[in-house]
Amino acid sequence: MPEIRKPRAPGRLLRRKFFARSVHEVAPDLIGATLLVNGVGGVIVEVEAYHHTDPAAHSYNGPTQRNAIMFGPPGYLYVYRSYGIHWCMNFVCEKEGSASAVLLRAIEPTNGISAMRRRRGLHDERSLCSGPGKVCEALAVTNKHNGLALDAAPIAIYARRETPQIVTGVRIGITKAADKPWRYGLANSKFVSKPFTTATSTDR
Repeated sequence: MPEIRKPRAPGRLLRRKFFARSVHEVAPDLIGATLLVNGVGGVIVEVEAYHHTDPAAHSYNGPTQRNAIMFGPPGYLYVYRSYGIHWCMNFVCEKEGSASAVLLRAIEPTNGISAMRRRRGLHDERSLCSGPGKVCEALAVTNKHNGLALDAAPIAIYARRETPQIVTGVRIGITKAADKPWRYGLANSKFVSKPFTTATSTDR
């Protein structure tokens, strides 16, 4: 059984219908939720929203073999390879055909930390999951997980019990629509991939 670094009482299990909403509603609502893959994971502290009308979205130019999952029903995992090196995981949102998704950028490790350290080859908890590629490596997520339901084994996402303070800012590592404030994070978290230096705060 994966160890738990500190006591946590996760909320209810999020079902696929949770994701059948605007990507801009789902993204901030995921901050503070707990993601586990085969019992390993932690608290979501950073995400980015990608709408189908967004030039930075993989779905912007229409369906391909690579992004087909994005055009399906909400509540499924979309996994892609970034720069031919890292796997990245996304949660498909909105109605079928919308092709919008939330990119998971960082989590605070809480469950299965020893497994994450082994997979990542390092000890520092702050660096285990502080980036989308790092998250997938720590949780052993690959293209084999592409298309899996977000409310069925081996994936479990638990709702947050309290509403946290959320900060927003521009997205990272893109050149198109780079000014969109569609990056969301947990305020004052040391586990985000990059500080929200010009962020604005919201309570959701």
